[in-house]
Amino acid sequence: MTEKKETQKTASSRQKLRLAIIIISFLLYPVTFAYVSCPIITAGAAEGIVTGGLIIFALLFVSSLFIGRLWCGYLCPSGGLQEIYCLVHDRSMRTKKLDWLKYLIFLGIFGGIGYAVWSAGGFTAIDHLYGTGNGISIEGAGGVAAFLGPVIIITIFALIFGRRGFCHVFCPIAVMLIIGRKIRNLVRWPALHIDADNMRCTDCGTCTRGCPMSLDVNDMVRQGEMEQMECILCGVCVDNCPESAIFYKLR
Repeated sequence: MTEKKETQKTASSRQKLRLAIIIISFLLYPVTFAYVSCPIITAGAAEGIVTGGLIIFALLFVSSLFIGRLWCGYLCPSGGLQEIYCLVHDRSMRTKKLDWLKYLIFLGIFGGIGYAVWSAGGFTAIDHLYGTGNGISIEGAGGVAAFLGPVIIITIFALIFGRRGFCHVFCPIAVMLIIGRKIRNLVRWPALHIDADNMRCTDCGTCTRGCPMSLDVNDMVRQGEMEQMECILCGVCVDNCPESAIFYKLR
């Protein structure tokens, strides 16, 4: 019993740390948003410039080949804002029927980036600080509007759809990471994932109730299929399971 309490205490500490990291990531958003801003990346591409944001996108895609959507669960600024909303008023995702919409958003945005590069005749320069003022995003041209725009959009989706609504319905970065994960699953090299022992599951439903992405984790455990493209590897189900039936694994 003592060992079980110690495990739960460690798990609780991990989630507190995760929340602290992702909320701090959002609080730093006025400084960092240019590095995850699709419009700024597109504007740079139209001038033939590899921006800091484009480099970050490339690194995120490569990371998804090994750690899936861990970025979404631990570091994403928009995820941090949505976690704050959940702390104030937590409710599960209202509907997942519009999850497909983010794929159209992805095609539009990344197609626009590709067209911008083609129009510029390819890349001719690298500017890590493009769209910022001395590296601080909000000090760049139109910085306040470029900051408030995404915050308002994220807020609208979170209020309308509930828990992580923006991630489900709109986020193009999520699609990029999903594509990386699908490539990994096709090739099947070792990568971080969540696994489960369904023999230890008591159907308490704690995992499902706590999932930030409103996934039916309990059913995933029972079916023995833990790989889910909307999973952000946050580990809430891992840390909340009273029977330790769910766990991180590297295979």
